[in-house]
Amino acid sequence: MATTKGGAVPDDVVAAVAAAGAEDAGGLPVELLGDFLTMVVRAVADHRPLASRQLESCRTRGDEAARRGVALRALLDLYSSSAWRLWRHLPVVARAAEDPDALVAAGEVMLRAVDDAIAALAEGYQVARHDLVRAEESARRELVDDLLTGGSDVHGVVTRAGGFGLDLSGPHAVAVVTTDGAVEDSDPVVGLLDRALRGQRADAGLLVASKEDRLVIVFAAPDASAVEHTTTVVRRTLGPRGGRGAARRRSWRLAMSRSRTGADGVQASYREAVEALRVASSLGLPGPVVQARDVQVHLLLLRDRAGLSDLVSTVLSDLQQARGGADHLVQTLAAYFDAGGNTAQAARDLHLSVRAVSYRLARVRALSGYDPTDPTDQLSLRVAVVGAQLLR
Repeated sequence: MATTKGGAVPDDVVAAVAAAGAEDAGGLPVELLGDFLTMVVRAVADHRPLASRQLESCRTRGDEAARRGVALRALLDLYSSSAWRLWRHLPVVARAAEDPDALVAAGEVMLRAVDDAIAALAEGYQVARHDLVRAEESARRELVDDLLTGGSDVHGVVTRAGGFGLDLSGPHAVAVVTTDGAVEDSDPVVGLLDRALRGQRADAGLLVASKEDRLVIVFAAPDASAVEHTTTVVRRTLGPRGGRGAARRRSWRLAMSRSRTGADGVQASYREAVEALRVASSLGLPGPVVQARDVQVHLLLLRDRAGLSDLVSTVLSDLQQARGGADHLVQTLAAYFDAGGNTAQAARDLHLSVRAVSYRLARVRALSGYDPTDPTDQLSLRVAVVGAQLLR
């Protein structure tokens, strides 16, 4: 029995009250109550508040519940439901007609005891949750760094990724977003995008984080529709460039990698998306979204920077002899090639006369020895111009 000098509540009654309270709370384990009910019975009978060691016991139960993944609302429901169910079984309630004043005093003591116990319970729970969140954030940050930059423990990365819902045995793609400001994990856009991309699926294979001031999204990409969905959600969340709101950015650009499998595949996709962003910036590509597959030739050129630099120097260095340097001639070549070799269209794009463009093309031929109008020379010139833009 829960025995006190003021009376007793049979053990089977206490057990029944605890079981009913646990059922009210969605079937939580009864042991999460600890000796809470006995403490309340004794506090009411002795007309005293809960002692420090008893409150510490409640904090311990709150800590335990948090680490077991119990929701705080359910935990508080367990304690409050058990408390009001216990009230009718207290000896002082049974003697209410004989001593009404004692009933009032008992009610005050019980309310205080329950209030103190729940406050201690919530404190223990919240401290534990804070510790767990910090540990999870640290583990998540470490996973992001190892997953995107690589490491020797590939198996360990795959295992840890599984703990965050990423099954790397299937194809995944990586989207990298650069914005007008640095993005950190605490940026509201990270949470907004995570929720928007998950939709109704809390277990969706997805990781949204920041890396080197950029926004990074690792997601399952079994087919083109998954890539299209992610691109659409990002565009909708970030909004039109220049928009306002928690997630809106004055300027942003998204680079989408191709799909690959495994931890090595995610690392390769991340590097590919970052390089695609750099290509888009160097070439001044229009539009907020660049697909890595659309700039594969440029990415291939960048893999041999030394060779590309040598080609640029060999083909274009003599253009520096022109009055005003080589820049205006290189820009003319770029416009001419973008226009498909149409001099009139290139002139319109450059806001020049056709005669001026023709003169510049002639100067290129005279200085470099490469004829922009000759199909044989066009390949070398075009690759060199693109290389100059990529290498800036």
